[in-house]
Amino acid sequence: MGNGTATATGLDEQLEGYRVELTGYCYRMLGSSFEAEDAVQDTLVRAWRSHDRFEGRSSLRSWLYRIATNVCLDMLTAGSKRARPMDLTESTPLARAALSPRPDHTWLEPMPDARVLPAVEDPAEAAVAKESVRLAFMAALQRLPPRQRAVLILREVLVWRASEVAELLGTSVASVNSALQRARATLAERSDRGADAAVSDPLDEEQQRLLERYVKAFEGYDMTALTALLHEDAVMTMPPFDLWLTGSADITGFMTTLGTACAGSRLLPVRANGLPGFAQYKPDPDEGGFTPWAVQVLEISGGRITGFHCFLDTRRWFPLFGLPLRLDGETDQVQQSA
Repeated sequence: MGNGTATATGLDEQLEGYRVELTGYCYRMLGSSFEAEDAVQDTLVRAWRSHDRFEGRSSLRSWLYRIATNVCLDMLTAGSKRARPMDLTESTPLARAALSPRPDHTWLEPMPDARVLPAVEDPAEAAVAKESVRLAFMAALQRLPPRQRAVLILREVLVWRASEVAELLGTSVASVNSALQRARATLAERSDRGADAAVSDPLDEEQQRLLERYVKAFEGYDMTALTALLHEDAVMTMPPFDLWLTGSADITGFMTTLGTACAGSRLLPVRANGLPGFAQYKPDPDEGGFTPWAVQVLEISGGRITGFHCFLDTRRWFPLFGLPLRLDGETDQVQQSA
């Protein structure tokens, strides 16, 4: 299609075709589901308004990534860094557990796979894409200065050449290579909890059985069965609360004390951050049925659950994941609405 000859409909379709991959890029840059979607919308609006000035010296894709990068860098100028609870505080023993919320902008946010992972035919490419949106990797990215973050994502996740990244950022190949080296060194300085999450795509038989046993144990609130599924050093987090717990004893202890209202919950499967997860609905004692409580994201390694991350702001997360906002009392299995 020649420059300037596209119909409005044709240009809309072209730009829309990049939405998922651009959302994945902006999400890795920003660590926020909603900020990423805002950044992509801003990118597409800017591209639409200035398309008549796009001279075709680069591909449309490269041009869109340049716009998206500038949008993200502008949004990151305040130096905001999204985090997980374990990035901010020490683990709390159950005996001192207290639910202290922090503002929304503090937290690394979950994201449905379908919104950030384009369909690709190469299994190796798909695996890299999923690993690059896992919570541990996303948290590691947040430690990098914004331009280093962009370089690392473009070079190592999206596999751009150094010369392409240099052109996009308006800098030299040497500068790109230096930024990539510094970014790699920062990420290598410390190992992250959750970085060893080993989830097959699709789930292998052992992992599928583990999840089936988890659903049975959680819905039955069987702490003995749940303990058998948790790694001895498993971690539980509950944003927006900064509390996080380590070890199966404290996790199940919490669930039978402060978390006892979750007994009798129902779980619906979701895919989030390249990992298996569940939408949790807990019993509604006032109106009957089940009401949204959390999006759970699970990390698995060595046949055990190593991370159990519960995102509690259901007014935001359930619509994002296309989940029903209520289950009736007779419901055992419900299909997602998206």
